[in-house]
Amino acid sequence: MEEFYSGFAQRARDLAEKADPFTRRRLLDLAQRYELKSRPGPSYGRPSPPTRATPPTVLFSGSGEA
Repeated sequence: MEEFYSGFAQRARDLAEKADPFTRRRLLDLAQRYELKSRPGPSYGRPSPPTRATPPTVLFSGSGEA
């Protein structure tokens, strides 16, 4: 899977060389995202959401009146 994303990153960089400035910037950003996906480890994909200190059911378990 790592080679798959690395290949896409290189293709995006190759296209960026021939593109106008706006498209070049977008393609290089895309290439950077593909590079991050190609690396194994904690930087892969989206970061996990922070864990809750209080479960949501406890937050809303009042009498319902304000």
